[in-house]
Amino acid sequence: MIKITVLCAILTFNVNAGLYAQEIIESVTQEVDTTTTEATAVAPLNESFQRTKIDGVAAVIGENVILDSDVETAYKQLVSEGVSTSDVSRCELAGSLFESKLYAHHAIQDSIIVKDAEVNSMVDQQLNYMTNELGTVEKVLKFYKKDNLAEFKSELFEINKANRLAEQMRTKIIKDIEVTPEEVREFFDDIPKEERPLFGTEVELAQIVIEPEIPEEEEEKVVDRLKQFREDIVENGSSFATKAVLYSQDPGSKSKGGKYTMDRQTNFAKEFKDVAFSLQEGEVSEPFKTDFGWHIVKVDKIRGEEIDVRHILLIPDVTRATVEEAKKLVDSLRREIVSKTIDFKEAARKFSDEKETREDGGQLLNPTTGDTHFELSKIDPILYDQVSKLKTNEVSLVIPDQDRQGRKKFKLITVLNRHDEHIADYANDYLKIRELALRKKQIDAIRKWQSEKIMDTYIKVNGEYRDCEYSGNWLKK
Repeated sequence: MIKITVLCAILTFNVNAGLYAQEIIESVTQEVDTTTTEATAVAPLNESFQRTKIDGVAAVIGENVILDSDVETAYKQLVSEGVSTSDVSRCELAGSLFESKLYAHHAIQDSIIVKDAEVNSMVDQQLNYMTNELGTVEKVLKFYKKDNLAEFKSELFEINKANRLAEQMRTKIIKDIEVTPEEVREFFDDIPKEERPLFGTEVELAQIVIEPEIPEEEEEKVVDRLKQFREDIVENGSSFATKAVLYSQDPGSKSKGGKYTMDRQTNFAKEFKDVAFSLQEGEVSEPFKTDFGWHIVKVDKIRGEEIDVRHILLIPDVTRATVEEAKKLVDSLRREIVSKTIDFKEAARKFSDEKETREDGGQLLNPTTGDTHFELSKIDPILYDQVSKLKTNEVSLVIPDQDRQGRKKFKLITVLNRHDEHIADYANDYLKIRELALRKKQIDAIRKWQSEKIMDTYIKVNGEYRDCEYSGNWLKK
């Protein structure tokens, strides 16, 4: 079981790590001199990267060049994400980069398409995250040793595009793989009893969410303000970008003057895309509403299926009076549930404002597994604090919370069922065992694909990286 988990982590490393410098070339026509590369093949990264070295080519995979500095950049990304690097070697990171580039190379050969709008959106999200973590764009550039933002964004674009290609190639390899009940049974029976996985304590949860109402006058204030912005832009020639920087409440685009690049497949609210793609270049929309708040949108540029848009988001707020009303309601509901005047699930169906769970009596689905079980040791720390000490059918105290716009809301949580820590049992844990069996079958398919493609692909590994021991036959021995 441990081997399966480790293999899965290695296979997904490149998609999550995200920040590898790279260079894609049209063709490989000459060998590369790597005599300046240091021999640090098996030294831990935190030691080897303390040395100053001249950049060289670590490997060529198909049409993808991997530089020594790419390995260093991958290491720095792990550090920036707080990952322990004490036992990570250059060889392990290099092998992971080789895999990613092999997937990306064959994704292009298989005509897998990654749209620029999708990649640009990923770049914007990355830059916003980095800036929030380090404080300023200047600090981000300094940390990654880049001279200017345009150069860094261009590099991020190529990195993210290659990683997305690799991800889609892996998805294509395993998308049709399924396991039959008989295969699940064989997988389970092949595990020695003393090696069967230990499943931690799990709980099934339900919640009631009460959100303060937004008064109609607050909605009208926001709409009127957006109409004033639009009139000032359309009639008086004011800058849309400047108003977005000054007034928009969208942290993802505010600093960029509200700008996004998108196409029909970009993961935006349907209402937002419907309005954006109905406009002509230079046109500014009337105010419209999504789950995020109220917007106006301007189309800057139309390029085939892609468009550059700017938007201003304003979020109507709750009032003190509506917050107090919501608090009284949730307190009253808790008293009625505790006194058994009303069942928790019935109360959720009648009063909860969370539409995703309301019809199921507030029962939560685990987004990782897709079932109703949450392993206590793996759930969010905040949720753990709220439910770990609850007994079955016991109701939590009122929990103050916030929605994604930062507005107050209140929650009640209950434990519907509790399943204590136990050794895997085929009948009771079938879904988990099936997932493990499927994962193993997918890993086997990826290994087989990788072995075949390594032999069919131009691969040149240079210098110290020829002394590494890899899980794949990168040296074609």
